[in-house]
Amino acid sequence: MEKTQEKVKKAYQVLKGDRGYKNLMQAPRIQKIVVSAGVGSFKDKKKVELAADRLAKITGQKPAVRGAKQSVAAFKLREGDTVGLQVTLRGKRMYSFLDKLIHIALPRTKDFRGISLSAIDEMGNYTLGVREHIIFPETADEELKDVFGFAITIVTSAKSKEEVKAFLEYLDFPFKKAVVAKK
Repeated sequence: MEKTQEKVKKAYQVLKGDRGYKNLMQAPRIQKIVVSAGVGSFKDKKKVELAADRLAKITGQKPAVRGAKQSVAAFKLREGDTVGLQVTLRGKRMYSFLDKLIHIALPRTKDFRGISLSAIDEMGNYTLGVREHIIFPETADEELKDVFGFAITIVTSAKSKEEVKAFLEYLDFPFKKAVVAKK
């Protein structure tokens, strides 16, 4: 964890010099990491509890239960029914999770060739989808029949896509390499 936190501090200094910022506070920072999983398709309450338990093991923090805002008859959904789980990480837990994601979990993904750059939005955030939660070492030896996916959003203070890209590349995010077409 300290390794990633130190790398983030160095990234502020490097980006300050590369981008020509006059103040260190202008450099992009990671504000929070939001991990969210949709569990609306789980009909059994035990599966929702199992997903909450595994998400708690992965992030180190108990997830908040998110309920439906309104009833939808076509989906047999009632207002207040559990439709998702969400964890917001800040501080030491955030850096610990980020370190685990970059150096342990992503390389364990099947047929991993890098993550896409197209997931950077206009507000300076990066959203990554994880199809199987079992890539994290905390849950790898449990039963494989209840596999679920979740989304990881890294919220930064960057103002543009280029700033986010440069910042995350400096943090060793394994982005896909551009393929040059041969003539």
